[in-house]
Amino acid sequence: MRKLLLTLLLCVAAGAQAQTEVVKLWPEGVPNARANPGPEHLDGDRISNISEPTLTVYPAAIDRAAHTAVIVCPGGGYEFLSFTREGRQYAQWLSHLGITAFVLKSRLRDYGHPAPLQDVLRAIRMVRSQAAKYGVAPDRIGVMGSSAGGHLAASASTLYDNPAGRTGAPLDAVSARPDFAILMYPVITMDPQYAHMGSRYALLGAHPSPELVRLMSAEKQVTSKTPPTLLMHSQDDGVVPIANSILYFEALTRAHVPAEMYFFEKGGHGMAMNPGLGNASDWPQRAEAWLRYRKLIVQ
Repeated sequence: MRKLLLTLLLCVAAGAQAQTEVVKLWPEGVPNARANPGPEHLDGDRISNISEPTLTVYPAAIDRAAHTAVIVCPGGGYEFLSFTREGRQYAQWLSHLGITAFVLKSRLRDYGHPAPLQDVLRAIRMVRSQAAKYGVAPDRIGVMGSSAGGHLAASASTLYDNPAGRTGAPLDAVSARPDFAILMYPVITMDPQYAHMGSRYALLGAHPSPELVRLMSAEKQVTSKTPPTLLMHSQDDGVVPIANSILYFEALTRAHVPAEMYFFEKGGHGMAMNPGLGNASDWPQRAEAWLRYRKLIVQ
């Protein structure tokens, strides 16, 4: 526990210095922009009413740069973004590991599908197209997401070539396939049996077609080209059933996609980087080991 707390303090210190840039995802104009959307709403950790999607850049620690990038998708049920707990803190931790992190501020319920998918795929395309600028390799760009952000990251992992994720912009020609994914207590399925219905309603509306439900159920879209994935979930998650991660892991296994998952007895939902959750608080060490095993960090 002492080691984890020290790591968190180092991450905070490093991240406070590393944040240097906020980049607009759609400088040419946001697709299907709403008229008079009003200002963003900030309530503590939560950001909502997002009409200008951005990436906040956290460069890798200069003494251990691994030339790897991760686009971080905060959770919040597609209603808001938990921007500090599941965005900035993850980015600071990744930066400390030598990874350049980009925290995604994406559109939410106000727009619904396909806007969040367009935003995350645009983020991947933008980072890949500017890999040299950010000091990362174009084949070492991953996604990380928590809860509904995990659904967005899983959607990027499976729908990276789907027409719904394109807008007709020149960057559509750049590959949007992530090279790896880390999914934290993710929403995966839109099937009512196991879905987080709040996320489903916010993303797809009250009466989505069966075809849209299937399309946005990530476990049904896995192929052999889905990127290697790490999953973390707690057995006592009372918000997003652990079955979501199990369904996705089973689909990855059937498709022969490299995958690992860690399930914790206790930890609840939204464990983020909180200490004091027993074994669940040790997930950063397990994720670091996975990144090291896949040669995505170097020290």
